[in-house]
Amino acid sequence: MAELKNIFLKDSKIAFDKRHRQTLNFNISKYDEAVAKGKLRYKNMDLAKQRASFIKGKVVSKLAAYLEEFEENAQNNNIEVIWARDSKEALSEIDKILAVSQAKVLVKSKSMISEEIELNEHLEAEGYEPVETDLGEFIVQVAGEKPYHILTPAMHKSKEDVASLFHEKFDTPANSTPEELTAFVREILRKKFTSAEVGVTGANFLVADVGGVALTENEGNGFMSMAFPKVHIVITGIEKIIPSINDLDLFFPLLSALGTGQQVTVYNSLLTGPKRKNEANGPEKMYVVLLNNKRTEIALEEKHYEALKCIRCGACLNACPIYKNVGGYTYNTTYSGPIGSVITPFMKGFDQYNHLSFACTVCGACTEVCPVKVPLHDLLLLNRKKSVEQNLEPTTWNTGMKAYEWAFKKRKNIDRVNGLVKNIAVKASKNILGKEKKVPSFAKQSFSQQQKSKK
Repeated sequence: MAELKNIFLKDSKIAFDKRHRQTLNFNISKYDEAVAKGKLRYKNMDLAKQRASFIKGKVVSKLAAYLEEFEENAQNNNIEVIWARDSKEALSEIDKILAVSQAKVLVKSKSMISEEIELNEHLEAEGYEPVETDLGEFIVQVAGEKPYHILTPAMHKSKEDVASLFHEKFDTPANSTPEELTAFVREILRKKFTSAEVGVTGANFLVADVGGVALTENEGNGFMSMAFPKVHIVITGIEKIIPSINDLDLFFPLLSALGTGQQVTVYNSLLTGPKRKNEANGPEKMYVVLLNNKRTEIALEEKHYEALKCIRCGACLNACPIYKNVGGYTYNTTYSGPIGSVITPFMKGFDQYNHLSFACTVCGACTEVCPVKVPLHDLLLLNRKKSVEQNLEPTTWNTGMKAYEWAFKKRKNIDRVNGLVKNIAVKASKNILGKEKKVPSFAKQSFSQQQKSKK
């Protein structure tokens, strides 16, 4: 834990990189402006959130039943459903599919779940070529980086950064415009779409009553990733289930309004199996890999089960004052920001990741913007409580907190030492407030002592 915590503290210094902060804040500000407009289409946004929260809460409370309903209906649609307890099992099952398909090239639409199981790294080690087809994902893949943001993988890069990267990697003109770079990537991806044997997507929602996979996107790459290849693999967390096709009219617009500010995302698909005999286009085989990866453990938690309501809109990241300053890579996890800080300790262990729960001002901004009313800042406080109960904090910290408690419990305790001793104590640790601030000097006598002496 100490190692990862030190990495977080070290990497968080990027907050003092003015260029990084300028790029990140500019990009987030554009989302904020769009979301503010997108929310105006709702007469009662809070009511929509309440409805969505209720539906997702009902799903989590009866998760097994809804998943079994989905499996039965999906199998009736000729979809093969595969259950995976963890990343290792998911990768093993995907390997089997690829072996039968004799695949070499895979096209992938944006999917955080594939990042969670580290699919790209695994495929490359096994000799396959995974190609990210979302423009943002393509950019970070070319850069040899991970997605920076749940919704916007390349949020940390400016258009100048991308132009420079493509000039270095592809010898495109150094001053290329975003439109020119997009056209360049489109040409590359068209060839990949038509030559790939397998397409991989995530799922925004699993629709239980029709056994379908709902996919929403803005570029059309998700649709092409499953339309051209002969095999379509969907990788999804088990919490993505919703009861009915009738719920999509609530969730699709809510996801787009809070995520990107759109009234509805450009491409919305409901995939109900491989192509039928009377259809010319679509995959010949379709698989859905249902990943658990400790999600059932979260579902059994008294309060934390609410984290499984999350629809991955990214709104909490954009609202979080910590994320907006230290950025996505500082978290060193698949899911960053408030939601990542809540669920990662459960997925990867409190002993390693409980420090993320302390990277929070408890301002409640994340909870306020959440479209499904997940009480994120409350859950982060509960994570801290679990950390304390498991005695995961270092002895020096616990000893320091006990000393702090004793000192501030009574005024006379803190007045036992004069200002000189206090100044020495606070300066014993270098840069306790960081390089940008200085610790103010204590007076020789405390305020109460000075008042008594005046009397």
